[in-house]
Amino acid sequence: MADAVVIFDLDGTLLDTIGDIADSMNAALHHMGLPGHAVDAYKTFVGEGMELLVRRSLPEGLRDEHAVSTCLEHMKREYGQRWRHKTRPFEHIPELLDLLTHKGVRMAVLSNKPDAFTRKIVAAVLGSWQFHTVLGMVPGTPRKPDPLSALAIAHALRVEPSGCLFVGDSSFDMITAVRAGMLPVGVLWGYQDRDTLISSGAASLLADPLELLPLLQGE
Repeated sequence: MADAVVIFDLDGTLLDTIGDIADSMNAALHHMGLPGHAVDAYKTFVGEGMELLVRRSLPEGLRDEHAVSTCLEHMKREYGQRWRHKTRPFEHIPELLDLLTHKGVRMAVLSNKPDAFTRKIVAAVLGSWQFHTVLGMVPGTPRKPDPLSALAIAHALRVEPSGCLFVGDSSFDMITAVRAGMLPVGVLWGYQDRDTLISSGAASLLADPLELLPLLQGE
């Protein structure tokens, strides 16, 4: 148990962030005189980083580079002001992190959210627990589902990829895990559905965070 490593996605896996993302993106769109979207729509827009979120949120006829760049700056500013208004850990996540910590399981976070936001949010909302690596999207580094960052985390923790569980709520997380040679574990409380997770390679599905423990124990 002490040698195990769990790499978590952030949005939709550890934290329910969709309300703050939706409010921020709608405010950014409002600045440009454009209509916003319902919260549920953003569950289909997120997962591949803030720039792609912006592209998907803009009207199809207004996705040129200038519009995207302008809207992205609005989004960064709005999210910088709103990111903690509604963001909370999902139910039983604190209990899971307590148990993993007690059992000596090493933990990391890998997100497609910009790195600065990723680190700030983990420190503020999940600061009670130790994550050996916290990594968001860094310019010049490929985003998930490219396995490069996941493999870098395994290397930094001196564990074989096959010894890592990669836990996430999206197809991008499952594909990352498969490409990295890690165990893909999909969560059903996030922003993508069961069929998407299975078709993307999920080896196990969790309906509750505490269901992760038997996987670590090989049950």
